[in-house]
Amino acid sequence: QVQLVESGGGLVQAGGSLRLSCTASGLNFGNYKMGWFRQAPGKEREVVSYCSTLGRVTYYADSVKGRFTISRDNAKNTLYLQMNSLIPEDTAMYYCAATSSWPVVATNAEYWGQGTQVTVSS
Repeated sequence: QVQLVESGGGLVQAGGSLRLSCTASGLNFGNYKMGWFRQAPGKEREVVSYCSTLGRVTYYADSVKGRFTISRDNAKNTLYLQMNSLIPEDTAMYYCAATSSWPVVATNAEYWGQGTQVTVSS
């Protein structure tokens, strides 16, 4: 079956960096658009960033633009999110998602990972 497994979350001080990974199995990874979403307690899940099948077309939410970078390695079936200059408002559970649709939004995601927690202390 399809599995998306996130890793790389943790506790970091404001201004620090983390690199999230999402490793896929059970699907033809290179055929799917991929995205990162996050959900903070009491808030709705929101899109953070997404990319096309080859990673050449990307989108970033305004709140992370210039600080986060999405990338993918189709040979390794892995999606990445490099997060720099982290702020407490970035604290959330981060999820990766795979979809055949464009743009990548929560309602068209076909597969989800289980999430990885990112906590940014001030």
